[in-house]
Amino acid sequence: MSTLVFGHRNPDTDAICSAIAYADFLQKTHRPDAIAACCGTPNQRTEFVLKRAGVAPPRIVMDVRPELLSLCAQGPVTAKRGEVFYEVYQRMKGQDVRAIPVVDEDRKVVGILSLLQLMDLIFRDDADPLKTRTVRTSLGKVREILGGSFQHSIDPQQHDELMVMVGAMSAGGFTERMERFPAEKLMVVCGDRPTIQLPAVEHGVRAIIITGGYALSDGLVELSKSRGVSVLRSPYDTATTAMRIKSSHFIDSAIDEDFVTLSSKQPIDEARLKTERIQQAIFPVVNDLGQLVGAVSKSDLVNPPKPKLVLVDHNELSQAVNGAEDADILEVLDHHRIGGSLKSTQPIRFINEPVGSTCTLVARQYRAAGIDPPAGIALCMASGIISDTLYLRSPTTTQIDRDILVWLEQLCKVDLEQYAKEFFEIGSALRNCSPAEVVREDCKEFTEHGIRFSISQIEETGFDLFWDRKEELRKGLEELSSKQRLQFSALLVTDVVSNGSLLLLSKESDAWDEINYPCLDRGLYELPNIVSRKKQLLPLLAQILRSSTR
Repeated sequence: MSTLVFGHRNPDTDAICSAIAYADFLQKTHRPDAIAACCGTPNQRTEFVLKRAGVAPPRIVMDVRPELLSLCAQGPVTAKRGEVFYEVYQRMKGQDVRAIPVVDEDRKVVGILSLLQLMDLIFRDDADPLKTRTVRTSLGKVREILGGSFQHSIDPQQHDELMVMVGAMSAGGFTERMERFPAEKLMVVCGDRPTIQLPAVEHGVRAIIITGGYALSDGLVELSKSRGVSVLRSPYDTATTAMRIKSSHFIDSAIDEDFVTLSSKQPIDEARLKTERIQQAIFPVVNDLGQLVGAVSKSDLVNPPKPKLVLVDHNELSQAVNGAEDADILEVLDHHRIGGSLKSTQPIRFINEPVGSTCTLVARQYRAAGIDPPAGIALCMASGIISDTLYLRSPTTTQIDRDILVWLEQLCKVDLEQYAKEFFEIGSALRNCSPAEVVREDCKEFTEHGIRFSISQIEETGFDLFWDRKEELRKGLEELSSKQRLQFSALLVTDVVSNGSLLLLSKESDAWDEINYPCLDRGLYELPNIVSRKKQLLPLLAQILRSSTR
């Protein structure tokens, strides 16, 4: 199972670029199985970055709760109707399994066959001497199991219900006994004994099997042809031949056709709940077409392996990919406050520093290890820093960010000042996105003083488009807040030219009177020189919420 490197939900450029870069660093150092992932599609600016850098986008994974496909034994041992005990038993024995799915020609599951059900084919009628000798098979299957050869055959693939008679008694006793049964239902097994062979052929039995490697005489073969008797040679002695014939019984009557399948896309915890009260030896796992892709047992579902995650640009589970709470979180690399309910069962690498961008921290890992990142990865990290620090103009910017950006500029060989202008001019969310998409872009949830809320942030060059779409954005915030069951949702629209922002709220209370910034409209405030959600807006909202709960 791979180690997935994730940024936060509704990822911005820093989240995606830091995941890509850190996965590359981990691959080069101590986690060769690291893969960059994201729980949301990259926005237009991030797509611009990846295209310019020539770097593949991260794998989109919306939920890391392991699905059955990742757990089940793929390509399991199977059986088909029309197969016989011996070949299926050998297959199960070879793979050391006690139950297998039965499939049709299209790999669709038609039943379950357990070892107990298979053995019951041989032993279920032990109390009845006639039934215990009866075998549902075909002469072709008998020949395969014996490894023998036909001297003459009639309809060898025909399914027959045959009673096995062993010619190990006197000729008179054998003939008397044989004549009690319909000839077409008899399969006679004997060695080189013409006194048994002749009456069997004359009686017109379905087949006669000559054991010990012997053959029927030419004259009796010709008589067999005229009487419609198939003749089969067996290399084994009579006892072994009789035993092997019994193992040529078709499995069809032992197949359990009352069974439950599981979807390959089903989360393992859901599968565990579904199967806990079902008495079934094995559970076939099928794809959307109903075709078998694997199989699991109840024991497989008890303690499945957990997904392995590395979190970048966040450390709160409320901002992490779905299912992160049940995963093994191996590392955290972040520049935000420490919050939420993140826990680990073992010590983990946890790097959290007050810099302007997580990409700054990733780049420092490269420098400390003496590794120069490829030019494309260097440009990705530079883009994350440019995005999160508004090209070093945000109050979150540190000297470390400045130094790292100089180093990255040398590696990616790009004029970053010109590149930054292009970056901010491309991908205006207000120009290209629906209200719902705008308010979910770079959206993070927080809890302060028992109040859950979200803050989304977008960067624009000027506020003209905002004024045109203000009311539909307000409605988008209200719908987001209602759907996520939040107390309120906020949208911070930052102008990268003036270095100021507008704050739009889904709703407000009397406590907002303490915000001490100009109120331009219902739930709309002008925030001069406020550009950082992390360092400026979140502490301001926390202070207001603290006052409102006193």
